[in-house]
Amino acid sequence: MSALLDARNLGRTYRMRQGLFGRVLDIHAVDGVDLSVAPGETLGFVGESGSGKSTTGRMVLGLEPLDAGEVRFEGEPLPPTGSPAWRRQRTRMQMIFQDPLAALDRRLTIGVQVREPLDIHDIGAREERDERALSLLSLVGLSPVHAARYPHELSGGQRQRAVIARALATEPRLLVCDEPVSALDVSIQAQVVTLLQKLQDNLGIGMLFISHDLRVVRQISHRIAVIYLGRIVEEGTAEDLFQAPLHPYTQALVAASPEPGRGKIRRQPLQGDPPNPADRPSGCAFHPRCPVAEARCRDSLPSLTPVDGTRRVACHLVSRQ
Repeated sequence: MSALLDARNLGRTYRMRQGLFGRVLDIHAVDGVDLSVAPGETLGFVGESGSGKSTTGRMVLGLEPLDAGEVRFEGEPLPPTGSPAWRRQRTRMQMIFQDPLAALDRRLTIGVQVREPLDIHDIGAREERDERALSLLSLVGLSPVHAARYPHELSGGQRQRAVIARALATEPRLLVCDEPVSALDVSIQAQVVTLLQKLQDNLGIGMLFISHDLRVVRQISHRIAVIYLGRIVEEGTAEDLFQAPLHPYTQALVAASPEPGRGKIRRQPLQGDPPNPADRPSGCAFHPRCPVAEARCRDSLPSLTPVDGTRRVACHLVSRQ
């Protein structure tokens, strides 16, 4: 199956000055990231805060400029941001943000905001847009009554459902979900994840699901890519990564994630904090926190190489197995 989204060698560098008269440092937020999403597939994108997950998500939509690499959607290169072609393509690529209250305008009713993408892109007649908005609210489990309400009058779960309805207004092929349930209670998280799965099954939407919560990612993803300090360190099917993680970083994340149906398990928490992106360690960036690092891990950067037909890993120790 051909890729719906295909991103190659993505790079994004920020410049930061140390103090008023200090030297300028380059911060490589995203460095050589490759990822793809097929129609009807969910790629989970996992890593700690500051790893480059959200920046990557914004880059594939054209909301963040590329310093390196290329994004192709439905086989075509992403047009220049702000161009008419990009605006047309954005109807097929939508984003669901972390905080639904911040994503909604508190001055406008929910119905107006769900209809807004149709107004912006001049899709359908006015009456058809109103009907479409009500249909979308019903699709995500809300009633026509909610159309007349304002964001502060809805619960957190209802607001996120409204945000999802708005994202679906233009019938997108791809959803980039940036921590879409992290601001919700656990019980509401499960409801929203189930809703996204049902929508994907019914509409065939591809999803890039960005999260730091492996429990949620495991539930919704077909494949998972693990990112550390701007680089992908392991990628494979959800089953492979949870049953037999290969990279030491992935192993630590999985060990620290609760597993349904099991009692207490021995955890192996990560030691220390991620390094300063402005002062990356030489070689493998994970080596200062890795319990099995060797001398070459400090000296040489491992490439992301295939291990079997479904897995890629960037680790010197795995590559020799």
